[in-house]
Amino acid sequence: MGLLESVLHVAPVMPVVVIEDARHAVSMARALVAGGIPAIEITLRTRAALDAVRAIANEVEGAIVGVGTVRKPQDLLDAQQAGARFAVSPGSTPDLIAAAKDSPLPWLPGAATASEAMTLSEHGFIFQKFFPAEAAGGAPALRSLHGPLPEIRFCATGGIGAHNARDYLATPNVACVGGSWITPSRLVAAEEWGAIEALARAATLLRA
Repeated sequence: MGLLESVLHVAPVMPVVVIEDARHAVSMARALVAGGIPAIEITLRTRAALDAVRAIANEVEGAIVGVGTVRKPQDLLDAQQAGARFAVSPGSTPDLIAAAKDSPLPWLPGAATASEAMTLSEHGFIFQKFFPAEAAGGAPALRSLHGPLPEIRFCATGGIGAHNARDYLATPNVACVGGSWITPSRLVAAEEWGAIEALARAATLLRA
């Protein structure tokens, strides 16, 4: 099993984290790992993102930290240099596909249609992010894709929370789901690490 495959199967949920203050990164990651959620996607939406990745990679035992919202080849290089273990994109471009093939960093590209999924599969990317999941048809769309594209496995992300995650996880081509509900900004800002650990523990039970 490759690293990306193991990352997608290590827990039912991958937290998608927008972190504003890198000082919160280590405590937040420790809470997630303690709650049974080791794979963490830190999105490149803030200036603190790469510092947060670096801190988690260096200080949090058991964490598998990745970088999300990768949009250009330089993002892959920056993620690798910060200590990320994997990279996630909302979609794909020819330049990004080419860079990902040359990068040692495992890459989870985004797809929202059968054509996009097929193109990525032709390039060897059978693990993909289905995004934006709810807007693109939700779990029924993923079930429809499974028949003609049985080899592709998805991390479904976008509009997913505790209320609908089970439906996605019951879909045969879904390895895990991504979402921000485990690390809501209000709890991170308030440093409510016990509450985040509790949300992580609850998320591990979603596939049960």
